Amino acid sequence: MISKLVVIGVGLIGGSLACALRKAGKVETVVGVGRGIANLEQAVELGVIDSYSQDAAQAVVDADMVVIGATLGSTADILARIAPALGPGTVVTDVGSTKASVVASARAALGEKFARFVPGHPIAGTEHSGAQAAFAELYVGHRVILTPVAETDTDALICVRAMWETAGARVAQMSVADHDRVLAATSHLPHMLAFTLVDMLAAASDADDIFAFAAGGFRDFTRIASSNPEMWRDIALANRDALLEICGAYNARLERLMQALRDGDGATLELSFKRAKEARDRCVVPQANVRRQ
Repeated sequence: MISKLVVIGVGLIGGSLACALRKAGKVETVVGVGRGIANLEQAVELGVIDSYSQDAAQAVVDADMVVIGATLGSTADILARIAPALGPGTVVTDVGSTKASVVASARAALGEKFARFVPGHPIAGTEHSGAQAAFAELYVGHRVILTPVAETDTDALICVRAMWETAGARVAQMSVADHDRVLAATSHLPHMLAFTLVDMLAAASDADDIFAFAAGGFRDFTRIASSNPEMWRDIALANRDALLEICGAYNARLERLMQALRDGDGATLELSFKRAKEARDRCVVPQANVRRQ
């Protein structure tokens, strides 16, 4: 049972976690913190939070658990502001899509309280944002990755793991470096591709015709281009080294396909498509079926 949960950044991710814990009867009071009064007031009306504050330091006093769900670019400042107000037993975690930059910020800001910080990242979401997008079932069957470091307190890690499991998530642990490398490939690169494709087509002289005739495949592939631009700017910059590496690998593969097109090499094209289909059918589709069950 969490007596007082503070969610800093009451959007889809933080709000859905609050909803899940409330639905499970595992939280007594939820306090939201954010910049926009309208979003916070809506969060209260929707029952996502009980009350709100725009002063993060004031909000975290006497909190059992603090979840930082704000953008990556604001995480360092938030940690610095709340550090003096954190109680000795308060557990702090985050939901950031990159971990190296967050861990560095937390270590610098929290000092001896850093041991009670548990870096985390839920692998779930939609293209929608704000408190109105939150729903209790978001994490059911989805992965949450925790990336504890040498200093991480075992009890704090257990608390954060239990919180996410209560929300229905499947919790895994990995190193900070492995997390950032894997997520660059499976999340950050796909977002860059979707954003770039839609941006390119939108700039075309016949953009209206292109989008008017876009079918389901285009909508499926580009759904994530409706994601929060500010959030993804921060993610791209925070994980730039791993993202540049995987972008380079992707460009090399794309160039090979372009050369096959120039050469009329259907065999190379088909082999690449066949490998991709087999890999997705073997690895991705079973995971999707597990989440639906």
